Amino acid sequence: MPTVLITSDSHGFKDEVQQLKDQYKHKVDAMIHCGDSELDYAHPAMVDFLKVTGNCDYDPEYPEDLTVEIKGTRFFVAHGHHHNVKMTLDAITYQASEQQATIVCHGHSHLAHATKVGDQIVINPGSIRLPRGRQEETYAILSWDDHTYKINFYQLNGKEVKNLAAQYTL
Repeated sequence: MPTVLITSDSHGFKDEVQQLKDQYKHKVDAMIHCGDSELDYAHPAMVDFLKVTGNCDYDPEYPEDLTVEIKGTRFFVAHGHHHNVKMTLDAITYQASEQQATIVCHGHSHLAHATKVGDQIVINPGSIRLPRGRQEETYAILSWDDHTYKINFYQLNGKEVKNLAAQYTL
């Protein structure tokens, strides 16, 4: 079963990013950071992450967005500040559709959620240090088989945030 770690909005907390990397590097098929790391693109904590720029990232090496295929599933990754994700998911899902992506990963709002929009699954892992809308800092783990996608959210201490979990069939 393919598995992907998704995190975002770490805002300079390199030790937390490194902790996630050390914990999951050999347990997942890919690691995604949805922007606002506030670290240089080549910072050791960011090595091995598929990553995009956020509105608080200033290293020009970061791409604005990224489309990548992981174990047969196409992902579109963007921070979301250029897509107005705090107001609507329309722009980001439209651009993801243009890239024929099934999974849309974004950050920016610091609000952890997973939702199905048409034939796409949109995931915001929340923030691993500065959550909004809840007390728990969060990151997400996506796993799938055939057409069933399961999203679980966790705190840095490894405790699952069960009321955020979601499962969708496409």
